[in-house]
Amino acid sequence: MDLVTVIWAVGFLLIPGLSGNKETIHQPDSCKHTLSCSECIKSHSRCVWCSDKNFTQGGEIEGSRCATRLELLQRGCDEEHVIDPKGLVDIVTNAPLSDNADQDTITQLAPQKVHLKLRPGEKLKFKVRFKRAEGYPIDLYYLMDLSYSMKDDLENVKKLGSDILEVLHKVTKSVHIGFGSFVDKTVLPYVNTVKYQLQNPCPSRSERCQPPFSYRHVLSLTSNLTLFQQRVSAENISGNLDSPEGGLDAILQAAVCTDRIGWRNVTRLLVFASDDVFHMAGDGKLAGIYIPTDGHCHLNENGEYSHSNMYDYPSVGHLAQILSETNIQPIFAVTSNVLPTYEELCELIPKSAVGELSEDSSNVVNLISEAYNNLSSTVNLEHVNLPKGIHISYDSHCPDSTTEGQSQGQCSGVKISQTVDFDVTLWMDKKTCQDGMQSFQLRVLGFSEEINVEVEPLCDCKCNDEEVFSSYCSGAQGNYSCGVCSCTDGYLGKNCECTKNTLDTEVNCITKGSMPCNGRGKCQCGRCACNKNVRGDFCECDDDSCEWHEGQPCGGSSRGTCKCGSCECTSNYTGSACGCSLDTSACITPSGICSGHGKCECNKCVCEKGYFNKLCSECPGCQTLCQKHSACAECKAFGTGPLRDNCSLSCTLVSVTMIKASESVGEDRDGWCQEKTEDTLLTFHVAEDKGLVTIHVQEKEENAYQTNRLIFGLVLGIVLLGLLVIVSYRIIVELFDRREYQRFLKERKNEQWNDAQNPLYKSATTTVLNPNFIQE
Repeated sequence: MDLVTVIWAVGFLLIPGLSGNKETIHQPDSCKHTLSCSECIKSHSRCVWCSDKNFTQGGEIEGSRCATRLELLQRGCDEEHVIDPKGLVDIVTNAPLSDNADQDTITQLAPQKVHLKLRPGEKLKFKVRFKRAEGYPIDLYYLMDLSYSMKDDLENVKKLGSDILEVLHKVTKSVHIGFGSFVDKTVLPYVNTVKYQLQNPCPSRSERCQPPFSYRHVLSLTSNLTLFQQRVSAENISGNLDSPEGGLDAILQAAVCTDRIGWRNVTRLLVFASDDVFHMAGDGKLAGIYIPTDGHCHLNENGEYSHSNMYDYPSVGHLAQILSETNIQPIFAVTSNVLPTYEELCELIPKSAVGELSEDSSNVVNLISEAYNNLSSTVNLEHVNLPKGIHISYDSHCPDSTTEGQSQGQCSGVKISQTVDFDVTLWMDKKTCQDGMQSFQLRVLGFSEEINVEVEPLCDCKCNDEEVFSSYCSGAQGNYSCGVCSCTDGYLGKNCECTKNTLDTEVNCITKGSMPCNGRGKCQCGRCACNKNVRGDFCECDDDSCEWHEGQPCGGSSRGTCKCGSCECTSNYTGSACGCSLDTSACITPSGICSGHGKCECNKCVCEKGYFNKLCSECPGCQTLCQKHSACAECKAFGTGPLRDNCSLSCTLVSVTMIKASESVGEDRDGWCQEKTEDTLLTFHVAEDKGLVTIHVQEKEENAYQTNRLIFGLVLGIVLLGLLVIVSYRIIVELFDRREYQRFLKERKNEQWNDAQNPLYKSATTTVLNPNFIQE
């Protein structure tokens, strides 16, 4: 290889866009060459495999079997040999939705089990339906702040048990109600730890308070209203030192102690009543409590949170996770002074509500009713335990609107017995194939029902042509499957015909003195294994070296196909890169092809000289008929103009006839011409017939330019006169003002002023000196 060739090759590789590696700019629908069918279908959902044994031609590597369906069909692969696994949605269990809660088994979410066969990169969609059954049971746990500021609230709650049940009985016949209370951790600085203060945290009050506690479960969920009122009536107020309370501790314990509280698999409501803010994770460090809460139940035999002084307060995120896992919907009933804080808390806790509590909790019944209606009318569909590598999105079809591509399904304003639909879309990464069968759950927040979704990855090809130790693969040297040989260790080649220790016979890969395989492949076992998009016994045919048009070889598959460096165009295109369309629809105008001033090439107008734009309809440098014959009309009619000295020679084929302005020669008045001359406006009509020009010129009725000059002079005179009047008026006013000012100055000089003492002014009668002051 000479020096010039080396320099050219180095330069060719260094210049961006000129090197032979085109993978970074190849068509977006192309597929990478892979060694097997399974690797091909995992690479992209559009990639398919050709299992035809005789598909690859001389020099083509087996990896060229991996391509898009269109590419394989164009290259001669039969449809029956195209391996293209498709995903499948199988609804395993789909019980009908219940209309009411009177049935033994209540179904509000369907389907109950779904099995999907999912290919990497492919998207599958299935429908989920939800309908809230009428009369669905409710569990309501009333969790109350018993710090001293809630004294009057406790008295009202003792009376409101029957009212709360009455409101909930309007929704369902099955209501269970329970009660719990909280104050704060029983250590400094939250409560006073002096012995007598612990026994009675409010000694300055007229009545005795009960000792402080963190959280106490008073009554498990029950339908016995009398028992509820008895237990609540036995409660007494307590007290603490700081303003924030230990409410988050109480909520977490009430959520995780499922058996002690008595939660059923029904709608679970937790009403949290307080008049102050709450401690959260990190606040426990003030008392030396730094161990994070473990999220387990720690109620002793008396129903009290026994590990309160061991574990820190829970974080808002941890609490939100626990409430979501236990399907508990909190209702925060708080006073106006802390309402903004709890509104922000609601934004962080899914399926929660907040309402303003009156100072004595007298409106708590209406507040619970409104909050429950708001919660029950909102449907939130979410996923739980989604495996890594699997992605999901939701389309929500609500009664009044439709939203797409959400991270969770959500509908508002849903009424009882009204069905809402969600479209759930799944897709996965190819790495998920390594994990085998995966599963996760879908559920509606606030309800215990779940949809179990199983995902089976489609990562293997089923070609149904497997042959162990196939004769096609040189017998015991390889197995045959999906059109290719899988060689055993130590063997290589398309048919496993040579060993790794066999020296390559490069002489069999060279033709006409060129490089082995023309530098476009490798010589293996005495045969060329060509690079991608290159084929032939000596890799002489490059199917990726054609001329490009609009960023694609041969303009893309719709225009042509690259074969051995030349484009084979479809019937509607021509040209070296199939960039020329044979269609002429873009050139047609009402005046003919390209407005009669050009020709149509590749469905684009090529204009005559002087004409331009897309349809050759504009020509700023071209003379119109009027411009062309105006000089002859002027010289023959009036003996003036640029041709007046040689009019007879220049206008030999022009005939001019004078007419009056009122006369008509039968033509449309729109065809008349008006051209400006030196001292007049020339009006005429031109007609051409076989080289002879006939011009009709209107006689001059008046000199238009002289009239225009007269009008212009009159207007100019009026303007100048107006300016003169304005300037004169301004000068007169200025002179008058100056005279009056001089008069004012003269009068000031003649004025006389007398001095007088203020009768109210008295001078100082006492002077005080600082004896320590030394004046420098």
